[in-house]
Amino acid sequence: MRYHNPVLLFESVDGLEIDPNGIYVDVTFGGGGHSIEILSRLGESGKLFAFDQDEDALQNALDDERFTLINENFRHIKRFLRFYGVKKVDGILADLGVSSHQFDVAERGFSTRFDAELDMRMSQKGEVSAFHVINEYDEEKLSNILFLYGELRNARALARAIVEAREAGTIKSSFQLKEALRRFLPKSKEHKILAQIFQAVRIEVNEELEALKEFLEQTVDILKPGGKLCVISYHSLEDRLVKRFMRSGLFEGEPEKDFFGNVTVPFKKGKLITPSAKEIQENNRARSAKLRIATKL
Repeated sequence: MRYHNPVLLFESVDGLEIDPNGIYVDVTFGGGGHSIEILSRLGESGKLFAFDQDEDALQNALDDERFTLINENFRHIKRFLRFYGVKKVDGILADLGVSSHQFDVAERGFSTRFDAELDMRMSQKGEVSAFHVINEYDEEKLSNILFLYGELRNARALARAIVEAREAGTIKSSFQLKEALRRFLPKSKEHKILAQIFQAVRIEVNEELEALKEFLEQTVDILKPGGKLCVISYHSLEDRLVKRFMRSGLFEGEPEKDFFGNVTVPFKKGKLITPSAKEIQENNRARSAKLRIATKL
């Protein structure tokens, strides 16, 4: 079930500058597209470790002695690589966001297209679902996530409408949520606004930004000098964190200077690559993608 059409496939794997005998990590395995391409460039002694917290991804595990799939969130990358006796790697690739499969399976609750139970968990082991967020968060907390993660200016009004709607009964499905917010969804902007709302709830449910920060911080210890970090992001919240970390090793502020005015940063920042018009035409998911590549110093 190769369910994921990888965005910027060749550009991201090219960015790893693969050593046939090296050790690489694909931290967002999904349908296995990036992993298959990496393995095609590895020699017999090369190794590829892949991470995916989604149990559905296990169905796509590759039958290759050089390949190991770890069913965990990439925020635990260092711990699980150590478990397999790996301390340093030559390159790490991350394709952030939601896979095509997760959007297309109605019951997962990620898509605004289907009427499904409010779930949005990337791992079914997760304790907090979209149902919990929508029905149990107070108005202030709802407002904060809609503003911070959905970048919605009318977050307060949206949060108030959700709280008012659930007073009349539990909001169980995506269409019930949509109906509760109907007055904020003009026809011309309905899809865009719903996408922002769903994004905000999804990020909260899966702790996506916290997990991304934890992962990025660990790459500094895991990558060998000269090792490559390739990250594909799909919205400004992710991309901002990736850009800042690759530039300074920090998520906010500037690195401290030594007595001579020099700064020590973990990476040499490389290219920013965006999809071609042809790729966007063939794969709508690519339209917002940004690939950033950095080299460990």
